[in-house]
Amino acid sequence: MTDDDIGNDEETWFEEGSASLVRSYVVTGGRTRSDNYGLDMMTLVVALCSPDEAAHLPTEYERIVRLCQRPMSVAEVGGHIDLPLPLVKVLLSDLIEQNYVIFRKSAPPSETPNQHILQAVLDGIRKL
Repeated sequence: MTDDDIGNDEETWFEEGSASLVRSYVVTGGRTRSDNYGLDMMTLVVALCSPDEAAHLPTEYERIVRLCQRPMSVAEVGGHIDLPLPLVKVLLSDLIEQNYVIFRKSAPPSETPNQHILQAVLDGIRKL
């Protein structure tokens, strides 16, 4: 392998990666953040329509609807479609606004039952 070959490989890699980033930028209309719904990594999303009903959407949106036929976290969606989390949140926000997807936030730590209550429930179950 020559130095010229290495330079060509690096150039090819860069061009492929930049095309993907440009595509994401175009799909989201240049938006990189969306705080409309306060989506976090653990927020669950699920599609309200079948993949066939979303076939007319741009590719990334259609892929999300296909993935979300069962409840899935925002982090899982991001992992499956291989886009940065902020862009996934923008795409999901768009789908929520268009009623293709609904979401449910995870319970904040302050709303989780305390350990004493959980232990009391467990003790009660054991007595049965």
